[in-house]
Amino acid sequence: MQRRPAQSRWADVVWEPHGVVPGYTGTECRLLVEHDGVAQWLHPGFKLELHRDETEGYYLNVVGREPRVFVLWRMEGDAALPLHVTASSEEASRWLDGGHAVDGVPMPPEIYAWVGEYVEQNYRPQPQKRIKPRSFQHPKDRV
Repeated sequence: MQRRPAQSRWADVVWEPHGVVPGYTGTECRLLVEHDGVAQWLHPGFKLELHRDETEGYYLNVVGREPRVFVLWRMEGDAALPLHVTASSEEASRWLDGGHAVDGVPMPPEIYAWVGEYVEQNYRPQPQKRIKPRSFQHPKDRV
């Protein structure tokens, strides 16, 4: 998580996820950077899991222009605390719909390769029948 000075009259600082570090095995939150009002903390212990019922969300994410890892977080006192991570754009959308703070960070190449392989092995688009709007139907065919 990163804290940086705000360019606003309503807030002094802005909190946001800054990135994810694959494979980090530490156990304690630790300060990584602090300079010019910017501070970054590493929060360990998150596991990115892939689920078959989210394959469409993974697919939509990895084929996009900027694949992301989405971080659900909240303020805990004066600090931001990450709670969950996902590679599914649809799960992140549901979190946002639920009123949570969610931000995406660039997906590291090793996560991209892992999620991309999972999508190739498990995602099968469901064919969708296109329904013609009534305005495109002949008037005698409208019911």
